[in-house]
Amino acid sequence: MENHEAKFSVIRKYYTDHMHELRVFVNNRIHDAEVADDIVQNVFIRLLSIDGIVNSDTLSNLVHAIARNLICDHYRHKRYEDEYAGYVCSKPGCEMFSASQACSVDEIREILECGMERLNEKQRIIYRMNVYDGLAVSEISETLNMNYKSVENRLGLARKEMRKYMTRMLA
Repeated sequence: MENHEAKFSVIRKYYTDHMHELRVFVNNRIHDAEVADDIVQNVFIRLLSIDGIVNSDTLSNLVHAIARNLICDHYRHKRYEDEYAGYVCSKPGCEMFSASQACSVDEIREILECGMERLNEKQRIIYRMNVYDGLAVSEISETLNMNYKSVENRLGLARKEMRKYMTRMLA
């Protein structure tokens, strides 16, 4: 227990003394203040989750090594996002959409929630379990103790209603 408290106090002291310069270090490489703040936070979360001994002599090197790894992870993830965006835009029909027509994820989620409110209660429960929880019809029927065909039928009706609603709202 004392070992954990000593580790936490060393990390706490390093955080208060060097957090700003670590933020500058990361921000100079990322050029996005919000992402830099997230990375700095993740550095200290990873430090707290390390099982080994953390001492003040090696902490600076460890912090910067973790930060460099998280920066590399950030750029690797960004590269895959860019490649996927290029792949999607290279598909036929992509030129139909402009940036002004794009909806944010939150807007689509809100429209989806409004559409689900239009379903009856059983359809809404089944549709939510399928879409949000990713459950198959058999898993839903087991969970709700319902007949497989009933769940399948209600899910089909819910999907049909949601397609109509989403088409109307996104048109």
